[in-house]
Amino acid sequence: MTSSYETIGHPVGRAEGPAKVTGQAMFPADVNLPGTLVGKCLRSPFPYAKIVSIDADSVAEARQVPGVHAVLTADDIPPHLVGRMLRDMPILARDVVRFAGQKVVAVAAEDDDIAEEALNLVQVEYEELDPILDPEESIMPGAPVLHPDFADYAGIPDAAQEHPNIAGQASWNRGDVEQGFAEADLIFEHTFRTNHQHQAYIEPHASVVFLDDTGRVQTWVNSKMPFQVRQQLSDGIDMPTDQIRVNPTTIGGDFGGKGGFMDTHLGFWLSKTTGRPVRMAMTYIEELMAGNPRHPAVMTFKTGVKKDGSITARQAHLVYDSGGYAAFKPQRGVTYGSRCLGPYKIPHGHIDSFVVYTNQVPCGSMRAPGDPQSIFAAEAQMDLIAKELGIDPVEFRRMNLVQDGDVSPMGHQWQNVMGLRTLEAAVKEAGYQNAKPQTRGKLTGRGMALCERHVGAGSSTCRISIDSDGIVTLYTALPDTGSGFYTVLRQILGQELGVAYDEIKLENWSTDDVAFETGVGGSRVTHVAGQAVFRAAQELKQKLATTAADLFGWPEDDTGFSQGQVTAPRRAPVSLGDLVSRSGGLLEADHTYDSERDEDITVFCVQIAEVDIDVETGQVQLTRFTSAHDVGTILNPLGHQGQIDGTVMQGIGYALTEDLQYDDGHVTTLSMGEYKIPTMPDMPELRTVLVKSESGGPSPYGGKAIGEQGISSVAPAIVNAIFDATGISITEIPVSSEKLLRAMRGVSK
Repeated sequence: MTSSYETIGHPVGRAEGPAKVTGQAMFPADVNLPGTLVGKCLRSPFPYAKIVSIDADSVAEARQVPGVHAVLTADDIPPHLVGRMLRDMPILARDVVRFAGQKVVAVAAEDDDIAEEALNLVQVEYEELDPILDPEESIMPGAPVLHPDFADYAGIPDAAQEHPNIAGQASWNRGDVEQGFAEADLIFEHTFRTNHQHQAYIEPHASVVFLDDTGRVQTWVNSKMPFQVRQQLSDGIDMPTDQIRVNPTTIGGDFGGKGGFMDTHLGFWLSKTTGRPVRMAMTYIEELMAGNPRHPAVMTFKTGVKKDGSITARQAHLVYDSGGYAAFKPQRGVTYGSRCLGPYKIPHGHIDSFVVYTNQVPCGSMRAPGDPQSIFAAEAQMDLIAKELGIDPVEFRRMNLVQDGDVSPMGHQWQNVMGLRTLEAAVKEAGYQNAKPQTRGKLTGRGMALCERHVGAGSSTCRISIDSDGIVTLYTALPDTGSGFYTVLRQILGQELGVAYDEIKLENWSTDDVAFETGVGGSRVTHVAGQAVFRAAQELKQKLATTAADLFGWPEDDTGFSQGQVTAPRRAPVSLGDLVSRSGGLLEADHTYDSERDEDITVFCVQIAEVDIDVETGQVQLTRFTSAHDVGTILNPLGHQGQIDGTVMQGIGYALTEDLQYDDGHVTTLSMGEYKIPTMPDMPELRTVLVKSESGGPSPYGGKAIGEQGISSVAPAIVNAIFDATGISITEIPVSSEKLLRAMRGVSK
């Protein structure tokens, strides 16, 4: 059976774009049920303190403000702890606050101004405690224990804690690392640091919760994982999941940060108390002080090499700062840092990774969680070692790269290893071997970094229907996070059924409509949801072919689909609508695709940065950036390039400008004017190189992942270019001009 409506491989525009630009797309903050109240929170002004008392008279006064319908403290709700996996966070702080910005009191009122007026009346007495603001200090002997009841929490990792402030830990090992160091001629050890990076999505966290007339909880929340949110809400309010419905909404950007519950538990208690729907929408001040940004990290890498440049061993000790709680972690235990040994032939390797409590903002997921930190450290050290050995950084990587037949540092036998081909393509496109242009008053440099990342897996269910008018509808429970997969899924379906992708209707299921959906994230959607759609389309095509054979005597194997019609050789085509009408008026196919992650499939990325550095100011100007990717079939080149551009821009911010700054535990960058993400003038000339592999990937038509692997090597490529230009070892990001100028004045090249 053939089809012909070619969109796969073509740069088509967003099918969902018109709904967004015309205002038809529904975001959680747009949900306006009759009688909806506004929910607001009084937050802790201290990073660590005991709550001595909440003045009862002030609470009573707040409740009397006209337009106020509820004022809740921890005493007004059950003492449940909540979290995505590890449930360690109270809905409202009860006895202690563990970060500046933690919710202490909640109000439901007619509007924002009334809610703020009520909150300003509430008096809370605190006893300040000495906060822990450095993750390394948190796990020192004698450090104050931030969560003394940790052993009683639900969802704690199986591994025993090495220190009571460790929220999770993991180790990966291959060979005998001590033997590897004994075989080395030289051993290098460096410590690297990264800071917080906020996802900087346009839409802040928002939700609407309503306890309806039947006693069911109705919620609209900008979480990309509605089934997980339903379970998290169920655990936190003692209601079965079948009494909770998460309704579909559009999400105004995610980048990993919208996979959890945020204010839904509190919205429930405010709705239950008032009998009214409650909308809670964070301001961007609240986002920056109390969202769930990327974890800062302190990472020590010890690497042994022979004089010829071959790596014998690498040991990594990674400490990720969880902040005051671990409630926003997407998985039980720790997966961060497992790829930090890189795609190199390292016979002996050992990684210890820890996520530890401090009194900073609780951290969660951001694009490729755990990798940008650890790969920055790993790839920056590669250049430091190459410099000491007197070997060109490209040659150092080339001689150590895993190739077909080699085993990865963690023991995986990768299929169709594309690392060397991607490296060579990047070097050629960037003109890496050419002389660097010199500019008066500026230092110039080139740097590179490479990484690999898996293709995601999970479970996805879809349904496809065709009615008697020939209208094709795709049903999915995946929320739209803005990354373009609604377009890609329709492209796949249009390709198979021979219909225009932008004429395919898409209907969003709620959590009532299907048993489960893993959700968005982890580089899984095009693979998992794409395969669900592709396979459902095959089933539907078979039904159509069988129907055509029964009605017209057409040979099933020669049935085709083109331009909204069903075709067969030497037969007049029949429209989809006519065929479906004759068969009873509706044809449907459902498919659930389940996949475990295949560790033998990986995707490579190589980045090369070129910089000019002003010797008078330390200002770093990116002049050109080459981004090379190992790809299979590209389903939508426009969306594919958009993912590459986005990872590069976020990586530039991570390397040079983005930093949640603190003063004694208080976030001081509380606006997007102070927390500086890159803008288009900050973007250099961007050159993209696509290196296609013969075997492709597990997505339909042989596609590979693109959403996450690109970000991790951007910052080290930039830092290595700065190192090339100045000779200054950069071990902490972001690299501000002030920081670099101080280093330049203290160190001569």
